[in-house]
Amino acid sequence: MLSIQEIKNRYGIIGNHPLLIRAIDIAVKVASTDLTVLILGESGTGKEVFPQIIHQFSSRKHGPYIAVNCGAIPEGTIDSELFGHEKGAFTGATESRKGYFEVANGGTIFLDEVGELPLSTQARLLRILETGEYIRVGSSKVQKTNVRVVAATNINFDIAIQKGKFREDLYYRLNTVPIYLPPLRERKDDILLLFKKFAADFAVKYKMPAIQLTPEAEQFFLNYHWPGNIRQLKNITEQISIIEKERNITPEILNNYLNYYSSEHTSAPMKLSDVQYEESVLKSAFFELKKEVDQLKKVVYSLVTIVKPDILNSSSDLNNQLPVLSAQNPVAVAPIHSSVKPTMQTTDVSEKNVIPIEETLSIQDKEKELIKKALIKYKGKRKYAAKELGISERTLYRKINEYNLKDL
Repeated sequence: MLSIQEIKNRYGIIGNHPLLIRAIDIAVKVASTDLTVLILGESGTGKEVFPQIIHQFSSRKHGPYIAVNCGAIPEGTIDSELFGHEKGAFTGATESRKGYFEVANGGTIFLDEVGELPLSTQARLLRILETGEYIRVGSSKVQKTNVRVVAATNINFDIAIQKGKFREDLYYRLNTVPIYLPPLRERKDDILLLFKKFAADFAVKYKMPAIQLTPEAEQFFLNYHWPGNIRQLKNITEQISIIEKERNITPEILNNYLNYYSSEHTSAPMKLSDVQYEESVLKSAFFELKKEVDQLKKVVYSLVTIVKPDILNSSSDLNNQLPVLSAQNPVAVAPIHSSVKPTMQTTDVSEKNVIPIEETLSIQDKEKELIKKALIKYKGKRKYAAKELGISERTLYRKINEYNLKDL
C-alpha cells in the first residue's frame, strides 16, 4: 500500500491541510469496498481527482472508468446518455445506443455535479443504486449492470431537498461514505505551495522564468477569499506568467487580475466561512446605505433653513419626510409634504433653527426590509431573490428563518 505522500505525488495533489490528508486516507480505505462515495466541496477544490484514486485502488481498476459531468448534459438527453436508448425511441434515434452505465459495467462511473440531475433521472439512478437495474429509453426490457458509483457536488443538499430539487432517499444512498474537500481559503498554508507549483509548471510550459510573489503579494494571496478555489489560483497564475514581463509580482499587479485589492484589505484577513463572508458583504452594503442617508439628511438640514419655522414644531414632522431606501431605489427622496411651503429668506439663519434628527437606522431592520422586498419582487423564488441580494441561497434561507419571513 502506498503512503499518503506517494499518493499525493502520483495524482499531483499539493497541500498538507489535515482535512485534505483525511480525504485522501478515506478514499484509499473505501476503495477496496463497493460502497457508494459522495465527494463534497466547492467548485474548483479538486474533487475530480478522488474518484480516480478510488478506482485505481479498487478491485475494479482493470475495468472501465467513466467520468460524466451531469451539469453539462441537456435535460432532454441525460437519460439517453446515462441509460442508453433504443432505435426510434425519439426523433434522431436512428440506432440503438449503450448508455454510460452499460459501458461502465464492471468498473466505476463518476457522476460530477450530481445535484444537477432532473428528478426523473434521479429516480432512475436510485433504482440502479438499489438493484443494479435500469431500462433504456424507449424500451421495456430491464437490464442489469455492476457499477461502482462515485458522485460529487457543490450544492447544499439540505436546501435542495427542502425545495424539492433533490430526492432525499437518493441523497442517503449516495452519501454512504462522504468525503469533504475544504475550500482553498481554509487551506492558507497550502496557497503558496500551490502557487509555486503552478508557477514552476508554467515556466517550463512556456519556456520563461517562473514568476515570484513579493512578501506583500504573498500576504495578499493569503488574505484573498479565492471563490474559485484551486482552479482560480491556477488560472490566475497562468495568466500572470504569460502576460506580465515583470517576474516579481506585487499586489498592484495582482489587483489587475483579481479585481479585489484595496488599501483597507492589506491587513484584514478574509473570513473563513461562506456565511461569515457573505454577512460581511451585506453589512458593508448597509453601512453604505447609512452613509447615503446621512448625506441626504444634510440636504434636508439645508432645506430647513429656508422653511418657515412655525411648521417645524417637532422632529417627527421632518422625520416623516426623510428618504425611503429600497433595493430598487436606494437613493429615492420622499417628496416634501404639501403643507410645507418654502419661503425666501435673505437674513442669516442661526444654527438654533436647525432641528436635530435622531438616528433611527437599524442594520437588522434594513437587512430584513431588503430581503422582504426581494422575496416579494420574485414572488418567493429564493434563487432569484438571493441573486438580487448578492448572497447564496443558503444564507438567504437562514436569514428568512431568522427574520420569520417564511410566508413570503
